[in-house]
Amino acid sequence: MHHPFLRTQTTLAGIALLLLSHAAWAQTPHTVFLEDLTWTELRDQVRLGKTTILVPIGGTEQSGPYVALGKHNARVKLLSQRIAEGLGNALVAPVMAYVPEGGTAPTSSHMRFPGTITVPDDVFKKTLESAANSFKVHGFHNIVFLGDHGGYLKSVQQVVAQLNKSWASSEAKAILPEVYYRTSSDGYAQILRQHGIRDDEIGTHAALADTALQLAVAPQMVRLDALRGSPKPGQADGVYGGDPRRATTELGQLGVDAIVSKTVQALKASTATR
Repeated sequence: MHHPFLRTQTTLAGIALLLLSHAAWAQTPHTVFLEDLTWTELRDQVRLGKTTILVPIGGTEQSGPYVALGKHNARVKLLSQRIAEGLGNALVAPVMAYVPEGGTAPTSSHMRFPGTITVPDDVFKKTLESAANSFKVHGFHNIVFLGDHGGYLKSVQQVVAQLNKSWASSEAKAILPEVYYRTSSDGYAQILRQHGIRDDEIGTHAALADTALQLAVAPQMVRLDALRGSPKPGQADGVYGGDPRRATTELGQLGVDAIVSKTVQALKASTATR
């Protein structure tokens, strides 16, 4: 017969162990961001089936007087998070913020505006290739590049082709889902037209489409009060082909939802057997 005191001690010890194990479990963050995990947490998640890694490619560039320089970085990070959550088996790599943006001597393209950062195309491609090989080594099967800026997409396509050639005998595959950028550009423009927005407002850079998307993902990066009271900005201001002044969060959310849903659908199809 067990003494009541011993039974009580045993029960308390069991409760203590339960609490300790719960505390240890609670310390593992519920996150899709690779950089928020420890190496052991990452290893365990890959073993449990999180074998898709999204590589967000942004860029640090001018986006007119009313949108902050980190537009692409903030946007691609949030969209990658939403896409990873929709997939269920994916994690998100750190955002690549240094991309080709033009020349420095003489300055060209967005480099004509203060704050833009550029790197040579070969450096950009080597960085992507090295990152992808790192993820392959750590057990990821699907390395997915999400490019938020049209200027470097051809370079990313070349990297993907080269990686898949070199990985032909392995389980790993590099993927560039064209639907991601297509939906954020031409696809989103079509959505805006359906909501009464004119082509001379939508624009191609830092105009209504860009600004609305940014209001939906990171409104603190848009100088909305200054924008609303300004005259129409133009190319000298870094705004190309449109007018951002009627941009709203609601219009931006339409684009965010379309980009996420279509990219998730495409990636589920392309990674179904991997």
